Amino acid sequence: MKNKITISDIAKELGIAPATVSRALSNHPEISASTKKKVKAVAERLDYMPNKIASSLRSGKTKLIGVLIPTAEHLFFGSVIHGISNLASQHGYDVLIYQSNESEEFEKKGIDTFIGARVDGILVSISKNTTNFSHFKSVKEKNIPIAFFDRTNDDLEISSVCIDDYLGAFMATESLIKSGYKRIAHISGPQHIKAFSERIRGYKAALEQYNILFDNNLIYNGDISIEAGRIGAAYFLNLENKPDAIFAVEDFTALGVLKELKERAIQAPNEFGVIGFCNDLFGEHITPSLSTVDQKTVQMGEEAFHLIYELISKKGEKTNHQKRILTPTLITRESSKRE
Repeated sequence: MKNKITISDIAKELGIAPATVSRALSNHPEISASTKKKVKAVAERLDYMPNKIASSLRSGKTKLIGVLIPTAEHLFFGSVIHGISNLASQHGYDVLIYQSNESEEFEKKGIDTFIGARVDGILVSISKNTTNFSHFKSVKEKNIPIAFFDRTNDDLEISSVCIDDYLGAFMATESLIKSGYKRIAHISGPQHIKAFSERIRGYKAALEQYNILFDNNLIYNGDISIEAGRIGAAYFLNLENKPDAIFAVEDFTALGVLKELKERAIQAPNEFGVIGFCNDLFGEHITPSLSTVDQKTVQMGEEAFHLIYELISKKGEKTNHQKRILTPTLITRESSKRE
């Protein structure tokens, strides 16, 4: 079995001190460019692999970031992770991903896993079923840098990156009004999650702006799923005074609405308008294609990394929590384009 190459092996071959090799490999400014070049050439030839555990013990940093997502089923989170991992790699960080499966219990296990792995920082999108946030408070108390993305909670005073959910919902509802729909319903998400409470607030504001009376019968409390979209649409279509359009809290919910409409032979968009929120990949490939709000997922991931990197760099310093808010873009497709 081949012995693992160490810094001492490289030092012996070059006739220099192991400390010089270590500094050359970490690009220390006191080491000359020619020495760095020689050290790196020998390291590559001998197939040297750095011992990350030893390195982390010396530096106090593991160069690991934990990313906790609610689900891997939605392309949205994969796209955000793409933005995070791209920048992480450029800064010499690796990313550990843990899926909470929209469960508070699994979310807590994910946090424990990250703490056990001694990650330098944690990025979190909160599970829809989480109502006790003590595990996030515990991370703060342990002085581990933490930030939220997409699904946030302002009460915890934890830094965050999200889209302007209020503005996106306003734009979505307004686009339905401008397309000629008169009675617009909303299938919401769990209201203890700020993103979803902001979307219902934006929906109500658009109605008010266009002098449309808010009707509480036109709100269905869903759970961000295809099934919630189907059930919500069925609820509205069974009302005596039916709506003629639905703004769904996110794209999978909107997909459920379209499936229910198709089952009832109701044509979108001429008979009924539908718009979602997210701009998930499937939206442009279904029939009718889905109008939606683009959440700038890759940009969100990049901003999330910038934020956690900054918090890691300032660890130990007293800093105020930050809110970084991205501007959404309306994408109008077939599902809300009335002829």
